[in-house]
Amino acid sequence: MYRPQRALRPAVSACAVALLALAVGCAPQPESKTSGKASASAAEKCARGSLGTRTSGKLTVATDEPAYEPWFKDDKPGNGKGFESAVTYAVARRLGYADGNVVWQSVPFNKAFAPGAKTFDFDINQVSISTERKRAVDFSSGYYDVRQAVIALKNSKAAKATSLADLKNLKLGAQVGTTSLDYIDDVVKPTRQAAAYAKNDQAKSALKNGQVDAIVTDLPTAFYITAAEVTDARIVGQFENRGSAPEQFGLVLDKGSALTSCVTKAVDALRADGTLAKIETQWLSEAVDAPVLK
Repeated sequence: MYRPQRALRPAVSACAVALLALAVGCAPQPESKTSGKASASAAEKCARGSLGTRTSGKLTVATDEPAYEPWFKDDKPGNGKGFESAVTYAVARRLGYADGNVVWQSVPFNKAFAPGAKTFDFDINQVSISTERKRAVDFSSGYYDVRQAVIALKNSKAAKATSLADLKNLKLGAQVGTTSLDYIDDVVKPTRQAAAYAKNDQAKSALKNGQVDAIVTDLPTAFYITAAEVTDARIVGQFENRGSAPEQFGLVLDKGSALTSCVTKAVDALRADGTLAKIETQWLSEAVDAPVLK
């Protein structure tokens, strides 16, 4: 705030100040450059191929091991095959990184969104965006809208379930730390404690061995399991989404990452121009529908 110094002739000084204020108020002001600088700064921040990644000129991407179908193909994230591998390379290209400059690393599912510094630029591993997880990490906007589904052996009592009530007295299982397990606990609310497994492979084995009556996974994974891995199982049905917004998978970034806004812009652009829809049609076309359990 401007404070005029004490003058010898207060009256004259006061008039001068008033006239000066009037002149400044009427004089044309120089054009503000703040917005222009902000736009330039944003553009520089997301400059193609020049982001502040962990390794200059490279984009380090993480996922779990093994990398399951239909999200990846042949347990090789770097081959560009499978939905999430294809999405990764589409995001990388949008950010200005050639396929050869994408570096993959293995990070366990639960570690990807646990508190603490990350070793990757972003992680892609069917991680659902949630308020709780956002306390520890950043997410891009969603790259896939997903529902959870129930799988049971074809000749079992569980396979005949048509409602949430039919699931209530069953022994259900899912991978630990997933929204699949959350749906069991929060939506089904079974009378028997759900079994939590470190990997989906363990949940599938428990189903085959009769240790659980049914397991819960995301719908595309359920289609793949029943078609290729546990062929004597079937999809019992899918859950309705909770709330008004669909459950979405998002790319996981370090909390407060400078890359979050740029990666989000890339995902949004891929959704807007139809690229995500094309990738989904190519790799998830079999995961189209299942009865809804209410």
